[in-house]
Amino acid sequence: MGALPVFRWRLAPDGYATRRQLRARGLRPGGQEVAAQLERPRRRRGPLVAYLYRIDLAKPVRPMTPARWAALAKANRARRICPQCGTDAGYVIPAVLGACVPCAFPEPADSPRST
Repeated sequence: MGALPVFRWRLAPDGYATRRQLRARGLRPGGQEVAAQLERPRRRRGPLVAYLYRIDLAKPVRPMTPARWAALAKANRARRICPQCGTDAGYVIPAVLGACVPCAFPEPADSPRST
C-alpha cells in the first residue's frame, strides 16, 4: 500500500467517510483498508487525525439476529449483578465501585438512620 492521501479538516472530497459517518448511513468498512486521512491542525500538539473509507466499497451493517439480541441482553444483565451480594442492583454497577452502592458504602451498625 502506498502513501495515504491527506486532506485538511472538512476538505475531503465526496466518496469518503469516517466509520461514524458510514454507520450513520447503515454501512460498515467491510474489510477495506483505510483509503485516506483527514488532519486537523492543533496549536501545541500533533494534528488530530481521522481515517476515511471509500463509500462505494462499504458494505451494509449486519442485522441483529435473535441470538445477538439475547447475548446483548445477557451481557447487560450481568453488568447489573453485584459480585458481593449477588443481587440485581437495577442499574449498571460502576466499574469504579466494583459493587452496588449499599455494598460499596455500607452503613455502620451503630449510626442512626435519618428518616
